[in-house]
Amino acid sequence: GWEGGYPEIVKENKLFEHYYQELKIVPEGEWGRFMDALREPLPATLRITGYKRYPEELAWHTNLSRKILRKSPQLERFHRFLVSETESGNISRQEAVSMIPPLLLDVQPHHKILDMCAAPGSKTAQLIEMLHADMNVPFPEGFVIANDVDNKRCYLLVHQAKRLSSPCIMVVNHDASSIPRLMVDVDGRKEVLFYDRILCDVPCSGDGTMRKNIDVWKKWSSLNSLQLHGLQLRIATRGAEQLAEGGRMVYSTCSLNPVEDEAIIASLLEKSEGALELADTSAELPGLKRMPGLTQWKVMTREGQWFADWDEVPRSRHTQIRPTMFPPKDAEKLQAMHLERCLRILPHHQNTGGFFVAVLVKRSSMPWNKRQPKVQGRSAAGRETSELSPAAPAEGPPSDPPELDSQAATGAGDAETTEAAENSENHDNKKDGVCGPPPSKKMKLFGFKEDPFVFIPEDDPLFLPIEKFYALDPSFPRLNLLTRTTEGKKRQLYMVSKELRNVLLNNSERMKVINTGIKVWCRNNSGEDFDCAFRLAQEGIYTLYPFINSRIITVSMEDVKILLTQENPFFRKLSTETYSQAKDMAKGSVVLKYEPDSASPEALQCPIVLCGWRGKASIRTFVPKNERLHYLRMMGLEAPGEKKEGAPPPSEAAAGSVSPEGRLGEELAEEPRGEEAGAPGTTPGS
Repeated sequence: GWEGGYPEIVKENKLFEHYYQELKIVPEGEWGRFMDALREPLPATLRITGYKRYPEELAWHTNLSRKILRKSPQLERFHRFLVSETESGNISRQEAVSMIPPLLLDVQPHHKILDMCAAPGSKTAQLIEMLHADMNVPFPEGFVIANDVDNKRCYLLVHQAKRLSSPCIMVVNHDASSIPRLMVDVDGRKEVLFYDRILCDVPCSGDGTMRKNIDVWKKWSSLNSLQLHGLQLRIATRGAEQLAEGGRMVYSTCSLNPVEDEAIIASLLEKSEGALELADTSAELPGLKRMPGLTQWKVMTREGQWFADWDEVPRSRHTQIRPTMFPPKDAEKLQAMHLERCLRILPHHQNTGGFFVAVLVKRSSMPWNKRQPKVQGRSAAGRETSELSPAAPAEGPPSDPPELDSQAATGAGDAETTEAAENSENHDNKKDGVCGPPPSKKMKLFGFKEDPFVFIPEDDPLFLPIEKFYALDPSFPRLNLLTRTTEGKKRQLYMVSKELRNVLLNNSERMKVINTGIKVWCRNNSGEDFDCAFRLAQEGIYTLYPFINSRIITVSMEDVKILLTQENPFFRKLSTETYSQAKDMAKGSVVLKYEPDSASPEALQCPIVLCGWRGKASIRTFVPKNERLHYLRMMGLEAPGEKKEGAPPPSEAAAGSVSPEGRLGEELAEEPRGEEAGAPGTTPGS
């Protein structure tokens, strides 16, 4: 928010007031409260626990502004806590109303989810959390494909998603209005991938964000909505095409303008001819104050001229104003749409930003796809629902309705397109599990050139020492391991779920993947001297740990404190039980596991799994700084060096070295460094 309210420009923005008063988006008698709320700073929301409008109270709300939080000496520790826990992925700082669309998707762990306009990624993070609702399942059946058209914003999206350490997330870079239809292998057959849940949070004029963004006040014009309407409708149409029958799509904007909101929904419902319907969500999210959607509205030009009907629009305006911007003329058809089921969240209702949300359920195929035969023999559960059969495409693409969006026409012929792409793929590469970047001749690519995704073959000799060293369980999904290089030594090994592996292997020609998978092993240059060239990575340890049967050291809470606060503690500093487990163990990477003791309620009551290194006479941990601080806080300790952010602990300063806790995530050192007594990785005899 803005300290002390907004400048005078806000109070003089009469055009904005006139526009929304005329549209009657605010109930009579509430206009003053509505405008007063817009001029007040927006409170921050911290998604942790206690916010009663969020399910299971997994959110906190604070009225502290960003400026106060950053500058107040009394809040210095609290600010450090927020920054550190956010980097660890334990907290997401997010505006309250932006949390609503993912909640209304009703995500289950087996759902295949598409986030069409995902950056910067706070909603994507919510979707990942919902997939991993059961933390005892390392690989949920579902996955999230997060897309954004902006290549640079895709990397911000990757950063956000990586903090949650999930093997079930893929970030792709496409125009959402023409995002390609993907293929998957189902029992040896190629089938079109349809999504159980789609989040369609489209680009908008953003006038619902006026409380935090003064530029919206300065630049607000009704023209903004008119220019965005066509793109929003194309994106929503493309989402509806890729939704599975029985699936749910949420369309949302941070705009209050019906041209971007109800007009899109009405047009989509009309062209769907009954294939889509608005879900009644009145019983969902109890306690959330909301307004019903509008059923009547008008369209205004930039100059302030109003039109109530398409017939009133002069031909000179037909390029700027389109018939889909108006409510349907037929009263019976309008009533059947139930536009009142849309949600309008106004700033003064619960001290938030403004937001529009509509929940759509797909009952049947879109009309322009009805001539396409359905895939035979799909599962009774319906989670692999498909509208098209690439193996038996229709004789010709169906003709489009007269006012059908051009994007819908593109979707109608997707069966032929995908089949042609299948035939053109390099079968040798597929056999070897190599998913290269798509060729530039077939797609316009922008931004950085991505490395290929290369799956480790089942008979690759690289895996055998790893399997033996860590005594991996026979159920370990070795086919899900991949690297990002086709030449030279493989330095990092990543894992994806088997469903995402299926997507990668079958769509490398038509999809630009920015990032996927979770890092589970890193090469140690001298690792061959310790029976295994790869050490465990903390990023993926919770995914990997259920399959590891050796190299596990059970530690006490006091051991954890020592391991996280000292660089290379000698064996003698650790408990007798820990020493007895480690003394006969070969040097190399280890798992350090803390199991809570229910008989000691004062002790930490949640399990902890850490990556470590068993050296000649000591043990060290390989844990990123912010994750290290998180575990120490849970045990009631303030970590050394936390008072001055970024400063090394005294033990490190004395040794003149840089601790791995001073690095974040992928910036962690690739291999262990010297110890106080013998370096695990310096010389063969150490």
